[in-house]
Order: sequence, then structure tokens, then C-alpha cells
Amino acid sequence: MDNNPATKAGQIIILNGAPRSGKSSIVEAIQASFEGPWMNLGVDAYVRHITPQRYRPGIGLRPGGERPDLEPLIPTFYSALYASIAAHSRLGLNVVAEFGHHDAYSRPLGILADCARQLAGLPVLFVGVRCPIKTIMQRRLAEGAERRNEYVGVSADAPIPAPISAWQAEVHQPGIYDLEVDTSVKTPQTCADEIRQLMDRGAPHPTAFERLAAGA
Repeated sequence: MDNNPATKAGQIIILNGAPRSGKSSIVEAIQASFEGPWMNLGVDAYVRHITPQRYRPGIGLRPGGERPDLEPLIPTFYSALYASIAAHSRLGLNVVAEFGHHDAYSRPLGILADCARQLAGLPVLFVGVRCPIKTIMQRRLAEGAERRNEYVGVSADAPIPAPISAWQAEVHQPGIYDLEVDTSVKTPQTCADEIRQLMDRGAPHPTAFERLAAGA
């Protein structure tokens, strides 16, 4: 009998990118086309359905140190969510989760490395979801007014809002990934297929999360 828990654990895929970069569409493609149940334990569900209203946006807090009053809770929120991801995996459930990791708070919090350490010994692929800011703006402008302005207002005749520029600058730091995809030139399904191909051939070692946990 194989007693190695990592070989029995469910696969974990962490997608990291800016808002509107296409992460949620890749999650949907993975859930629809990959074999077996894939549980979505990402930032959107955690913020919208779990985090109390007065503590939002919680782990969705934007770069720039805009809410230092919330920051003491952010590492705990992340830790709790990643502990849940680990628990699902150890029970044999596959997990796909989308985040916008950054460390541009009012002071560095080192959250990503801590999250990586929580998943030590589990099969994790860390995927950078990139998208040019021009395409992100086009996607925001194409949305209805309520959705378009729920987090930061945008309009075609105004400069790119500072929060959107900040996401683009900060979300891919330090940029250590097992795979990167560009949703401006690839469909969600194509991105999902590339992730599946990486799963099939196995991630290189050390993996991105192993390097991040070690302080790379």
C-alpha cells in the first residue's frame, strides 16, 4: 500500500492575475472539461459569500495600502482559505482557485510565501494569468454600468484608473510560476488545455510554490 499522502491528494491549481484578466473563465473551463470534481475555492467566492460585508474586500484588497485598518486580518483570511484548500486536497478533492496575490499593502505582509508553505507536500501548480492592461480596460468597458463601476469607475474618455494600473504592476511580483498564460491571445479552454498538459507531464522541481515557500 502506498502511504505517501501526496500521491493520494487532489491536484491543486492556483491561478494568479489581475481582476478581469480571465481567471474565472479558466476556472469554468477546468471545471467543465477536467475529469473528476474540481472545487473552486478562490477569492471571488470567499469575498462575496464568506467575508462579512464590513470586512470586505478582505483578501480582494487592492494594491496601494488603501485600507490599513483591514490589513491585520488579511493574512489570517488567506491562511484560513489556504488551509481549506489543503484540507480538500488531502481528502482527494481537486481544487482550482483564482487569486490576485500582491504585497503592496501599507507595509509588506509576505502572504504568498506563507500560503505556499501551507500547501507543502501537496501537488500544486501556480499559474500566472497575464493580460495586457489595454485588454483589461476593454473588458471593463464592455460590462454593464453597475458591474463596470462596482470596484473602480472606468470610462472610455478618462485615464486608466490608478488601482487598475497598480494591479498590473504588482500582481505578478515576484513572477515565479510553473506556467504562464496570456488570455488576450488564448481562449479559456486553450489555457485550461495547457494546464492539463503540464499536469500530465508533471511540474518541474522545485515547483513555483516550493521556491516561494523557501524564500526564492
